[in-house]
Amino acid sequence: MNWRQRDQTSEVHLAGPLGVGASVLRLSPAGLSLEGAPRGTDALEELQNRLGFDPPLHDMRYWLLGVPAPGEPFELVRDAKDRAHQLQQAGWTIDIDRYLPDGGDLLPGHLTLTHEDIRVRIVVDRWNLSR
Repeated sequence: MNWRQRDQTSEVHLAGPLGVGASVLRLSPAGLSLEGAPRGTDALEELQNRLGFDPPLHDMRYWLLGVPAPGEPFELVRDAKDRAHQLQQAGWTIDIDRYLPDGGDLLPGHLTLTHEDIRVRIVVDRWNLSR
């Protein structure tokens, strides 16, 4: 997964092993677009069919940074170094068990998102934040 965020617009490149099943999705206040098709509910249904679940795209942009999405109730457990260790929000549990340095900051390097019988593991190779 390669996630690019500019203001309120997300562009996510998804690929399976060896690039199989690659998809590009764009999420903006205007809606979701998959593979450049017009925005609409068909794009979300197609993404759900490809992944096998409804991904929490609106909230994930915050969770990847180790913070709760604004405007929604949450529970946060911190580790011994006062960093986010586990976040619960919108029916999902986000476990963060490794951090990576980026320009003097520490950002999540390994996250596991779980919801009912769904588990998504995200390993971050590197962060590139425009400051």
